[in-house]
Amino acid sequence: MKIPVVDFSSWYNTQDESSRQRVAHELVEACQKVGFVYIVNHSLTETTLVATFDWMRRFFELSDEQKMQAPHPEGWAVHRGYSWPGLEKVTQVMSNGDYEESREKLREVPDVKEICDIGSENNTDQPNQWIPKETLPGFQAFMVRFYEECHKVGSEILRALATGLDLEDEYYLTKKHSGYNNQLRLLHYLPVPAEDLEKERTSRCPAHTDWSSITLLFQDDCGGLEVEDVSRPGTFAPANPLKNAIVMNVGDLLQRWSNNRLRSTNHRVRLPQLSDRFEGPNRMTRERYSIPYFMSPDPDMVIECIPSCMSEENPAKYKPITQAEYNQMRASMMY
Repeated sequence: MKIPVVDFSSWYNTQDESSRQRVAHELVEACQKVGFVYIVNHSLTETTLVATFDWMRRFFELSDEQKMQAPHPEGWAVHRGYSWPGLEKVTQVMSNGDYEESREKLREVPDVKEICDIGSENNTDQPNQWIPKETLPGFQAFMVRFYEECHKVGSEILRALATGLDLEDEYYLTKKHSGYNNQLRLLHYLPVPAEDLEKERTSRCPAHTDWSSITLLFQDDCGGLEVEDVSRPGTFAPANPLKNAIVMNVGDLLQRWSNNRLRSTNHRVRLPQLSDRFEGPNRMTRERYSIPYFMSPDPDMVIECIPSCMSEENPAKYKPITQAEYNQMRASMMY
């Protein structure tokens, strides 16, 4: 399986509608066949991305005591702040109301990563948990700006998807994503003996789909991200780093909106593919940094089938659900 590459530069040429249509349909085709796509020549500059990774590394280099000045709140309801190694367990299992035994079993193999989750400053349902400004001066201000820049490029991608789906209103999806409920996630995968991952004593991030409409991912050069080959379920292919590209994937909500026309694909983080990404006699994996940005509709937004994606022969496959209801099913199993 090969992950398609879409050059987004022509999308910004508002004078050439045929070029914009071509980009939009390439994007939709990639989301139908694979569910993942590399987007190059987007609006985020290399300078901005380099600075973002630098700020992230500086945050994770703080002491545990400093990072714990903004801890992830107890439970699943608020998804913000610093999550220490072992707090989160990514899973594809959803809550059905009786999940204590399942949750404990999932945690027998811990995820070896630490996280900082950031949302909109205007979201009172999910208030941000910031470390004091004097702990890392400039961090909060930079991340607030980066959050907004990601929302802008994500909104353009949603416009392109609506165009590629031949919707009459190319703003159909962007109007449902105000930016209020998006999530910026800073991820640091800790060094760990390769054997521990090979023998599944620990994990980095097990196979899962995203809860969002779309996810924009920025990754360093370490590698380890893998995407399920939809033609061979259970088989995964590497999504190797491509400099300055956005790795964009369809999330569960857009799959529901599109009646399975667009594919929310399983993916995971495992061992890097190349042996030079191990260090020392114990084959320690290199630390890995990545930045996913989840585009999600507002909590009370109802996700129901787009009319153009259903017919008498292809009726709606999912019952309507709000973003808040879907989020609860997924988040309650994670924390």
